[in-house]
Amino acid sequence: MEKGLSSTGDIKLDQAINQWLEFDKNPLTVEMVQSLMKDGSMEELKKCFGSRMEFGTAGLRAAMGPGTACMNDLTIIQTTQGFCVYLEKCFGDTLKDRGVVVGFDARFHPPSGGGSKRFARLVAAIFTSRGVPVHLFSDITPTPFVPFTVSHLGLCAGVMVTASHNPKQDNGYKVYWENGAQIVPPHDHGISTSIEANLEPWPASWDTDALSDCPLLADPYQDTCSHYYTAIQKHCHYRDINKSSVVKIVHTSVHGVGHSFVQSAFQAFDLRPPYAVEEQKDPDPEFPTVKYPNPEEGEGVLTLSFALAEREGSSIVLANDPDADRLAIAEKQKGGRWRVFSGNELGALLGWWVYRCWKLTNTDPLAVRSVYMLASTVSSKILRAIALKEGFHFEETLTGFKWMGNRARELLDQKRTVLFAFEEAIGYMCSSSVLDKDGVSAAAIAGEMTSYLATKNTTLSQQLTAIYEEYGYHITKNSYFICHDQKVIRALFQRLRHYGNKHEDQEAVSYPSECGGFTITSVRDLTTGYDSTQKDKKAILPTSSSSQMITFTFSNGGVATMRTSGTEPKIKYYTELCAAPGNSDVAVLQKELDDLVNAIVENFFQPTKNNLQPKPE
Repeated sequence: MEKGLSSTGDIKLDQAINQWLEFDKNPLTVEMVQSLMKDGSMEELKKCFGSRMEFGTAGLRAAMGPGTACMNDLTIIQTTQGFCVYLEKCFGDTLKDRGVVVGFDARFHPPSGGGSKRFARLVAAIFTSRGVPVHLFSDITPTPFVPFTVSHLGLCAGVMVTASHNPKQDNGYKVYWENGAQIVPPHDHGISTSIEANLEPWPASWDTDALSDCPLLADPYQDTCSHYYTAIQKHCHYRDINKSSVVKIVHTSVHGVGHSFVQSAFQAFDLRPPYAVEEQKDPDPEFPTVKYPNPEEGEGVLTLSFALAEREGSSIVLANDPDADRLAIAEKQKGGRWRVFSGNELGALLGWWVYRCWKLTNTDPLAVRSVYMLASTVSSKILRAIALKEGFHFEETLTGFKWMGNRARELLDQKRTVLFAFEEAIGYMCSSSVLDKDGVSAAAIAGEMTSYLATKNTTLSQQLTAIYEEYGYHITKNSYFICHDQKVIRALFQRLRHYGNKHEDQEAVSYPSECGGFTITSVRDLTTGYDSTQKDKKAILPTSSSSQMITFTFSNGGVATMRTSGTEPKIKYYTELCAAPGNSDVAVLQKELDDLVNAIVENFFQPTKNNLQPKPE
């Protein structure tokens, strides 16, 4: 027995390992576990078997490898069995009439034999073994194609096997409901409970060979592609201008799935095909040219794109993450510097453009009353400012496109028009054909916007300034601290809830009223459900006691949200200074926001700062 490990812990670990070896039929992962046992690698065994991946509203995401804490054949089988049983309970026999769709990206993990295509085929084998029709994509696809197919074919659910922009060793299992949006509570809890009740593999669950002549299996690839591009063409408004456009655009898929799909989207919009970054255009699960395959990281991921743009005389770079549901844009400035737009800045540009195009085709002045735009609560409030002036509706949701997608579906069912939704993490829904972020349609629509502005001798940067001049500057500054100690995280947030109390265990709520000289006018705590702006002090947005999230609004127009990440050991903070139209001294506004951020870090983070690691530069 290892020192420091209780006998109870030893027994539970042994039980988990023994059950694994009993259930697992993948010789590679079995050998990996047996090797760790032979070598006495207790720490590694505890990493693999000390916990089980938790199924949440984001599905699953973890490193590929053996054990209950990792993504592998057995955990995919267990998850899918639980999900299948839950769907049978929810839909009954209609599940066998309507079916599900399964997609996958290009990730692969040679040591364990695990990979997105292998996992997707296991998912298909399990559903078909229960008599459920499965629309299994025959090749890699962008994540947005799965929710599109759910809606297009009227299916009960969808599964996308992807880890999006996570490191190469990771993979994930993303679930969509019949409404075409990601699952939200209580489905996550129901699926999780069902998984726990169906851990032993069914006899047919490993039999992917049965898929070769399975009458319940169909390939939606061609049909989905055809209808998807037809659907997004409805958002192309300047076809004639696009044909004569001289704008040169560079695109990178960062070794992911996006290349051919973005090329096709540009073709559907009659746009000049973007130049592809040759070293990154083909899928490669090793992501050899980037440290992190996430275009949100900015210049480090876009180095090869900038080099190609310089060679081709291009001033615009578009970048998708590996599963093509996000979009980043960079523009060359005077003097040769490249500007990588933040997610909030792109939200302003795309939101302005989508509304402008809608307005041109809708002459009824009353129609705007049924128009909605959405953004997550940690994203810029620029859409709110535009909505106030233009007369449409703006709503904010909890963080994550699952909330925006489900709210969009509710509004669409009420015959409302949902034009646009975005989150600051470079996620954009420019078309209600996909109730999730979609980097493919966003790329084409951004290409059209750029081409149109070029005919007016206007750059993206100039247009962004024009938006801020008209609707008010919205300057943001976001970052995070790394913290692996949950006690430190809880202590930090509890201190904020009991800021004016001598003892943190007092029941009285006493949030801070100021921060380094900045007056706080309201507080919303979506962990406890408290909102000082409501008469009953109860938050309108859904709350979750399992995650930390507090928003402070300041008298100077500043807004700051501190929250924990659901997938990473981070405490994130999001700040924005919202100025009224006419206040255009950007340098003064930026300094005021910098001072506010410094005050937040100094006063709200300082007591635990020794236990926090700042964001790597």
